[in-house]
Amino acid sequence: MHYKPDDAVTSLTSGINDCRMPREMLLPILSIFISIDPILFSIGSFEIGWHGVFVVVAVIAGIGLSIWFGRGAGITREVIYSISPWAIVGGIIGARLIHVVDYYDHYINNPLQIFQFWQGLSIFGAILGGTLAVFIYTKIRRIPLGRLADGMAPALILAQAVGRIGCVINGDAYGTETSWPWAFVYTHPNAAATTLLGVPGHPSPLYEIIWDLIVFGVLWRLRGRLKPDGSLFLLYLSLYSAGRFLIEFSRAYSGSLGVGVLHEAHFIALLVMAICIPLLIYRVRRARAQPLAEPVVGEG
Repeated sequence: MHYKPDDAVTSLTSGINDCRMPREMLLPILSIFISIDPILFSIGSFEIGWHGVFVVVAVIAGIGLSIWFGRGAGITREVIYSISPWAIVGGIIGARLIHVVDYYDHYINNPLQIFQFWQGLSIFGAILGGTLAVFIYTKIRRIPLGRLADGMAPALILAQAVGRIGCVINGDAYGTETSWPWAFVYTHPNAAATTLLGVPGHPSPLYEIIWDLIVFGVLWRLRGRLKPDGSLFLLYLSLYSAGRFLIEFSRAYSGSLGVGVLHEAHFIALLVMAICIPLLIYRVRRARAQPLAEPVVGEG
């Protein structure tokens, strides 16, 4: 959910014919041609795209699954409903902010476009912004954050997988050109992957969907086993960031914050892992040592 501003896409569209794959180029064996129009329907200048539809579906899925998974952790649906607006607003602000920072060289000359949040979002920004908003809300309402976060973690990673389906159709978050045995080939002129129209590229959104499902399996297996509360959520952040760091190497990138082969998302993933992994290890070790320390204190 991280793509270039509309005017940049438009400028590239004029060169579509130059970007089409030559007839003699060999396609990967498992090429998937995507010719779906990213725009579902339009009313005048107002457009509804598949990307936006799946973002909404992902949000609804995240709330519904949080209610379902939260039952086992003693989290009521009323709590989920009360924090959802905070998570949604915080997620949107964070998603847009990270995208704008990544493309600051464009937005510094077009400041009013900063508020056109439908033009570009960052999933990392959504995760971090939503987490910060929920943290603030739980402190205000004195709700146990750790247990709540653990109950929602499996739901969040599944919601991310759902949201990436929209990226597959839309053509954003697309991968670099590849000769691997599998690839996505976008052919519709409205696809966000204008620089790779007709050219086989890494199916980066599919990589992330698969990784999200793997992370869900791990979280589901360990739910209720990791102590103290909040550890499962830290594991979720760590695992997603580790996978995203590797998958990002397959992504096409045109942002402003890249350094060599590293993109903005690489640096965010490293920062998240640098915070979450040591904190997770410390908290888990401390929780395991706690029962051993209690008898010693009692003897004194």
